[in-house]
Formats: sequence, structure tokens, C-alpha cells
Amino acid sequence: MVPVLFLVAITLSTNDTSNEDQTGEDTKSQSSHILPTVLVFSVLLVISILLAWYFLRIRNQRKEVVTAVDKKIPNGILEEQEQQTVVLLPRSPSASKTYFPIPVDCLEEETRIRSADDGKLFREEFNSLPSGYTQGTCQEANKEDNREKNRYPNILPYDHSRVVLTQLEGNLCSDYINASYIHGYTDNNKFIAAQGPKQDTVADFWRMIWEQKTATIVMLTNLKERKEDKCYQYWPDQGCWTYGNVRVAVEDCTVLVDYTIRKFCIQYQASDGTKPSRLVTQLHFTSWPDFGVPFSPIGMLKFLKKVKTVNSSFAGPIVVHCSAGVGRTGTFIVIDGVIDMMHQEQKIDVFGFVSKIRDQRSQLVQTDIQYSFIYQALLEYYLYGDTELDVSSLEGHLHKLHNTHAPFDRVGLEEEFKKLTNMRIMKENMRMGNLPANMKKNRVLQIIPYDFNRVIMSMRRGQEFTDYINASFIDGYRQKDYFIATQGPLSHTVEDYWRMAWEWKCHSVVMLTELQEREQDKCFQYWPTEDSVTYGDYTVEMKGCTVCDSFSVRDLVLTYGPDKQTRLVRHFHFHGWPEIGIPAEGKGMIDIIASVQRQQQQSGNHPIIVHCSAGAGRTGTFIALSNILERVKAEGLLDVFQTVKSLRMQRPHMVQTVEQYDFCYRVVQDFVDIFSDYANFK
Repeated sequence: MVPVLFLVAITLSTNDTSNEDQTGEDTKSQSSHILPTVLVFSVLLVISILLAWYFLRIRNQRKEVVTAVDKKIPNGILEEQEQQTVVLLPRSPSASKTYFPIPVDCLEEETRIRSADDGKLFREEFNSLPSGYTQGTCQEANKEDNREKNRYPNILPYDHSRVVLTQLEGNLCSDYINASYIHGYTDNNKFIAAQGPKQDTVADFWRMIWEQKTATIVMLTNLKERKEDKCYQYWPDQGCWTYGNVRVAVEDCTVLVDYTIRKFCIQYQASDGTKPSRLVTQLHFTSWPDFGVPFSPIGMLKFLKKVKTVNSSFAGPIVVHCSAGVGRTGTFIVIDGVIDMMHQEQKIDVFGFVSKIRDQRSQLVQTDIQYSFIYQALLEYYLYGDTELDVSSLEGHLHKLHNTHAPFDRVGLEEEFKKLTNMRIMKENMRMGNLPANMKKNRVLQIIPYDFNRVIMSMRRGQEFTDYINASFIDGYRQKDYFIATQGPLSHTVEDYWRMAWEWKCHSVVMLTELQEREQDKCFQYWPTEDSVTYGDYTVEMKGCTVCDSFSVRDLVLTYGPDKQTRLVRHFHFHGWPEIGIPAEGKGMIDIIASVQRQQQQSGNHPIIVHCSAGAGRTGTFIALSNILERVKAEGLLDVFQTVKSLRMQRPHMVQTVEQYDFCYRVVQDFVDIFSDYANFK
């Protein structure tokens, strides 16, 4: 800044001198022109020095804030600050910049620019949002009788937008609850943003649900996180319970990998008799980690669609809550609203939308990491859209995938699969597998587990790196870490393989390759042909073998030598996969998946070990089909694209070829054809 001001001053001086030459003024006149110029230059110089000092001080303050508040965890996601009083991030006093809407076709580039330099521009944009209690008063929240109803003393509803309950007789403050109306994109008061109920506010919470005619509750926190109480359990596990005047009965509970759906029947018991009952659905998103934001927005987008599907258009506001009712709550509401904007206007305005809803409840969207997650979710939605199908539309979709002739038709199978292969492999997250001591344990150097979900074994005393095996935890349809995707053991990793099976209590193994194919070793034989074989501390004994149409089942007894404990492991070996290509039909795959699921139900649902040779192509296809078919049975829905995309985010190259991807669709079609009477398998 100083050099620029200096040039301006010199230019002024030069212009003055030029004018003096033209008018022929004397030296005295020239001096009188130079004196003001020098004076202006001096003043500007002083101002520039003061400004430079001020900005340097602000930058140092910001640096201290980042290191003190934004604690990092291994996968680079920042911690959400929800303590006993919610920690509000310090802000730059100069944050006043306005950010304009982004056309949807510029979203990818704009997100990339903002993400650079560890999200520096996201932080700047977030810090320019209106903050603090500048949009209204909080007199009701601060009343003596109401203070104890607030979970956090610095997160309070504005008087002008708070939810007002019907006043109970003889209690002037009984109309208060820490909850605020929030507008959607077009619908006024589409949501109620609330804190997680406390033990002494549960009755008020259910009274609000009843009075507001709410049919859907969105819960975005777990009851406890990091040993801290985040929300009181405001529903019974089974049966019914009465909270104040509202009787709540559990009708149904469905647990899925990212969220749980609970259905309640509620009745209001008034002095003049019991009112007719209503159905309320609670959708509880359980995959928001203790720190930061979900690893991927896929689960959140799936959850949001479910909320939209479940909620009736005639119902009252959707109640959304986390712990404080601002961070995760605001993030969910903004994603919903800006997706609607994207459809309506072909643009997104995250900055404008957050600014608008902060007029109704302070601090909505609590951290810059939550703010950048909103952009990630919007980009995911823009790039891939809604790829979910009802089973009834599968045949038509398959026809489109296989019969695309128009040059600009982007619905074809190859185009759909190409989007998956364009996904970036996160090589920076493969540190352990790429260590020199572990490299020789990998069968294929391109397929190495990510650090964040690799299977970790106990470290052997005095032996470094003995906790590593080329294996990844993979989520199932209903359970996290339901599968272990791994390579076929090498001769020098067989003991590690059985150690992994023992330590993670695995009772089921699925093998999808032969020991040799096309005269190439694909897997070391890690079980005995008869009798038993010992690998280090582990002995494997053959107890029996059954041959089915397309697979064989071996019953193996695994014994841990030091304490002589034993465990039955059932080994499912699929023989229907040819050396090149894919199985000729899907029935064999459907049968083996069903057999594995029956075994899991009997043995306690511990992780299923699945492997081919490298642990990616066939392994990914088996796991994808297991998850897809489970969802088809439970919901009558499928999403092959997002299922495979999610697998590839957990392990590189899962479902490796377009033929394997197509096979996933064809097996589902075979499954539907076999069970054409849909009611038989729902």
C-alpha cells in the first residue's frame, strides 16, 4: 500500500510542476504547490502505516484463533464446538464483505477456489456473516424463571421469532421454550429450530410438537458425545410414556447405517378428555461424528430426501434439533433451502440464505467447517443429482442405460460409470500402507486401504508395524463397519489374516476368486484341505464341506494357541465367477448373499470378511449387491450409483469395471424377477 500511495503523491507533484511550466509561474508559486503535496503525502503515509499495523494485528489474531479453536482430527475435519456454553468463534471486526449468488454451472469451480489453502476463502466468507444478537431482543429467554430451561446460556431465541406455547394456568412463564421459527426457501416457518430437550423441558417439547401439529422431528445429535450429555432421551425405548399432558407410544423403530427412524403415536390428555391420536415420525441422523461434519455428504443427502418423503404437506413445521439448535440444525436447514433454490433459480446463495435465517435465530451454522460442508453437499447434489430408483422403474431405467444412441445422451451406462472413475483417489490418506515395512504386505500397490477406515490389529510387543493388514472396514445397509474388504492372503500374510479374523470376532468369510486363474496365483490357500494347519498362534481345522450350485461352504474351527480358545468360521467360496468377465447369471450371487446373511443372524453380526485377489473389483461388487438387495427388501428402493460411489470413498477401485457395475443392476433385476410377487420379500 505504501508504494502505491508514494506513486500517487509523486504523480500529484509531477502534475503540479508541469502546470507551473505551462503558466510560467515563479519559484515562489512552485514552492506553494509543493508544500501541500508533501503534506498530503505525509498524511497518507501515516495512514498507510496505521492501516498496515491494524491488518497485521488482525491477521495474527486470526492465526491464534485457528490454532486454539479449530482442533484437527486425522481426516482433517474440524471439531464442532458444543461445550457447556457453546464456544462461538471469534470474528474479524472488518468482516463486512457481501457475497453474491453463484450460477449452478459455476458451483464446481467456485467450491474448488474456496477450498484452496485449507479453506481460507470459506473462513473469510463465513466470518462476513451477520453474527451475535443484533437482530432482536431475548428478553423472554433471559427471564429468571426461563434461564434454567436453556441448555446453553449463550444460545437463546429472539423474542420476535420464538415459538410461543399455550400458557398453563397459574404459570406466566409456561409459554417459553428454547425454539425458533425458521423460514424455508419459499415456505414461511417451514422449520422450528430447537435445542435438544433437557430432562426438565421434555414435557414442553412434546407440548410444542402437539400444539404446532408437527408430524416430523429431525434429530441431528446423539444423546451423548465425548462423554458429554447432548440431549435428553425424550422418547420411550418401548411401550409408552406420558410427558406432561402428552402420551407418547412407540409404534416402530428401523435402524439404518446413517440414521434411525422411530414412529410414535401421541395423544394429548386435556382436562376435557383425550384428543384423537397423531402419528409423529422422528428421523435421527446418527452419522454426524463427535468432531466436525460427516466425512461425505452422501448420507446427509439421502437423509434429507427421506425427511422430505416422510413429512406430510399438511403437517405443521418440521422440528429440527441438535444439542444447541444452531450448528448442525442450521446446516441441515440451509442445505434443504438452497437445494430448493437451485431447482427454482438455477443458482445458489448460501451466504444470503444463512444471513436471512440468522435474523430468526442467532448463530445458525456455527463453524466455517459446517459452512463449507453445505457447499460440498450442494456440489454433490448438482454433480450427481437424485439417482435413487423404485424397483418398479428399474426395467425402464435399464432399457435407457443399454439403449442410448443420441450423441449427447448422458444417461448411458458408460457415462454413469465414468462419473465414478473420475472420483479422486486420496493417496495422501494411505500413509500406513505405503510405509516401506508394509509395502510387501500389499498384493497390488494401487489398492491400499485408507488410513481412516483401515482394519487395525493389536501391535505385537517389540515389533513395529504389526498392526497393519491390507483390509478396510466397509459400511453395510444397517450397520457401520459391517464388512471387512481385504485382499487374498499372501503366503507371508496368512497369520495376519487369521489374527484379524480372531481379533475382530469374524464368523463369516466370503471368497470370490479361485486360488489360481489363467495360471496366475490369485490367493494363497489359507485353510487345510483336510485335518488342520497352523499359522503362528492360530490353528485352522477343517470340520466339513458342503457343495452348492455355485459355491461351496467350509466349516472351519479357528483356535488361538496361547489360551486354547476356539471359534467356528464359515467359509463361503463362490465358484461362479469366470476368469474373465462376470457371472453368467445373478441367481448364484443372490443365493450366496442370502446364505451369508443367515449365517450372520446366527453368529451375532460381527464383520464379514470379503475378499477376491486384490480386494476391490469382485469384493466391491459383492458388498454393493449385499447392500442394494437389503434396501430393495426393506424399502423397495435402490441406488446403484450412490452405493458404489460410497464404497469407492471407503476403498479404492471398489467395483472395478463397467461390466461389474452393470452386473449390479442385472442381479437386482434377477432378484425382482425371482420374487415377482413383491409382497413375498418385503
